[in-house]
Amino acid sequence: MPIFFEPNDRVFTLRTDKTSYQLQADARGGLLHLYYGPAIDGCSLSHLVAFGGKSFSGCPSDVGTERDYTFDTLPQEFPVWGNSDYRGTALRVTWPNGGSSLDLRYDSHRILPGKPGLPGLPAVYADESEAETLEITLKDRFAEVYVILSYSVLPAFDAITRSVRVENRTGDALKLDNLLSASMDFAGTDWDLLTFGGRWARERNMTRTPVHNGKIVISSNRGASSHHQNPFLVLCEKSTTEDRGCCYGLSLVYSGSFTAFAETDQMDQTRLAMGLNPECFCWTLQPGESFTAPEAVLICGTEGFGSMSRQYHRLYREHLCRGKYKHARRPILINNWEATYFRFDEEKLFAIARQAHELGVEMLVMDDGWFGKRDNDLSGLGDWFVNEKKLKGGLKPLVDRINGIGMKFGIWFEPEMISEDSDLYRAHPDWCLHLPGREPLRNRYQLTLDMSRQDVRDYLFERLSAILGSANIAYVKWDMNRSMMDVYSAVLPPEQQGEVYHRYILGLYELLERIETAFPDVLFEGCSGGGGRFDPGMLYYHPQIWCSDDSDAIERLEIQYGTSFCYPVSAMGAHVSAVPNHQTGRVTPLNTRGIVAMSGTFGYEMDLNKMTDEEKEIVRQQIETFKRYYDLISYGDYYRLSNPAENHRYAAWQFVSEDKKKALLNYVQVLTTANPAPVIIRLRGLDPAASYSVNGMVLTGAALMYAGLRMPELPGDHQAIQIEITAV
Repeated sequence: MPIFFEPNDRVFTLRTDKTSYQLQADARGGLLHLYYGPAIDGCSLSHLVAFGGKSFSGCPSDVGTERDYTFDTLPQEFPVWGNSDYRGTALRVTWPNGGSSLDLRYDSHRILPGKPGLPGLPAVYADESEAETLEITLKDRFAEVYVILSYSVLPAFDAITRSVRVENRTGDALKLDNLLSASMDFAGTDWDLLTFGGRWARERNMTRTPVHNGKIVISSNRGASSHHQNPFLVLCEKSTTEDRGCCYGLSLVYSGSFTAFAETDQMDQTRLAMGLNPECFCWTLQPGESFTAPEAVLICGTEGFGSMSRQYHRLYREHLCRGKYKHARRPILINNWEATYFRFDEEKLFAIARQAHELGVEMLVMDDGWFGKRDNDLSGLGDWFVNEKKLKGGLKPLVDRINGIGMKFGIWFEPEMISEDSDLYRAHPDWCLHLPGREPLRNRYQLTLDMSRQDVRDYLFERLSAILGSANIAYVKWDMNRSMMDVYSAVLPPEQQGEVYHRYILGLYELLERIETAFPDVLFEGCSGGGGRFDPGMLYYHPQIWCSDDSDAIERLEIQYGTSFCYPVSAMGAHVSAVPNHQTGRVTPLNTRGIVAMSGTFGYEMDLNKMTDEEKEIVRQQIETFKRYYDLISYGDYYRLSNPAENHRYAAWQFVSEDKKKALLNYVQVLTTANPAPVIIRLRGLDPAASYSVNGMVLTGAALMYAGLRMPELPGDHQAIQIEITAV
């Protein structure tokens, strides 16, 4: 099995197919991080730890006068505030007397088959044949506070998950002021850090930064994982590329405010950590209670960024996504938003659906504007009743009519928000997050419902269930269009207001679990103004997430590139939209828009009635192509062949089937040039000894990967091609 314990020196080794992770409970009970990287066998690496006192680094009291032991310099598994470690810590508590100090030492451990779930939280899942779990219990030296660290190993995915549970067995209430899910200390400072920041419509742009003395922090305090940062980062060797070198991914299965950092210390060690954002978190832990932090997922890529990414893709597809559409083919849809915005009725929707059906589209999605008083974004949110001025006779006649031509029907909701101009707000003004005695801070002229409240969740469950049960609805787009402010709950006492951010997310997860259990055949797609909540927590409930509100094909090259470092293509909501593009004004060929959108869930965001006959034929062919390559795109190995943020001439990426018998090369000529030099693309992931048919030639996998394939010169900017490679 993948977890080994050596009792003599109390060393734990976690082994995946290609990596090893080693930690030790030392002679004083400190839990030390020894190693994480390519697989090692049969030996302890405890000799790497340098003990000894250092000036201005305090020692715990049990050292006495020896001064040979300080947490300030040791490589730790779970550093805490107040035990002499002045670096960033994973846990800080405040005692009833106002003091803040912990001294955690090894107490016990156990090894369990399989992987347990986390109460109220999404998490990777695996059975006893796929995973093994190590639980290490740490105890404070002076009080009955216990911290249980859980490490689950999924060998086939080179994945290790970490989670933390804090138990208060004292007789007094404690305050948890800071709790991170994972922390690791690496030797040396010769590292780079990859982060994935941005803004609305420019999400997950990869930035590579050398670590340096001090701390590099990424975080969100917006109540959501956010457009601006993503709960995922990578620590890598400076020489690491797509195919070479070692890198360490750290991904948080959580959809709320988070923090992560890389810190280089006085001893030239680098600490990598991630968890709940302490700016948005303070939790009262009563006697006898426990608190569980979100799960963090670690993957070490031993052969470059690509090897790490492909393992995340496989893990999240197979052991995080759930439900019917984990593997079932998802329908190709058309969304009416950019075609109509709020200006539609049942006839306009049906006209869009009828034309789309003739071209092969399988589902119409009705976006914002179908409920309450909702002709713009100033009113109506919360009033989840069909607006029969727009949809005469209600929802069912329209859905039946759409179904009657052979199409499925989907619908848009924004359940977590409320408009001040709504019947719900007039009836329950205290249901929104608000600060007593202050005017609200508005965003998009909407406020945020208090999802920590059971009565709010019950109302939403009743209303959403009534809508979903009223007609044959096959799809839900679950949106959330503002960052949280005025975070104060009317039902919690003052001393618990620091819990609202996290209670909100727990309430959201509970509602999602209820509604999706009640409607297991509905495909749910997550959205938050596009990619503002594109995180593993949401993937547990939604197998796909709208990648970005920016649907411009050229912009999407970089957005989808950054997203692919952690998230599978099958999760990326991507559509062909009209030109000039509504976000950028750019005009790109329909063929290019299709090829880019095919590297995602694929659909359309336009009125196909406005196309020429020639364009309609292209759409018909795109749909047939996507269906033909669906399994290869959705479940094949993904290879990034260029970085569109650096290479402004072209972008290239590739899908390879698991058996290496089929591949699909996608190539976009972003900018043309006079008298161009040839572009040669070296493919990846093929069988070097196999022969492949490509462009009428037969070439070996070795030739295609090591010598490459010359791309044709395409006429003009923004042109694209797809090339099929098939084993013969």
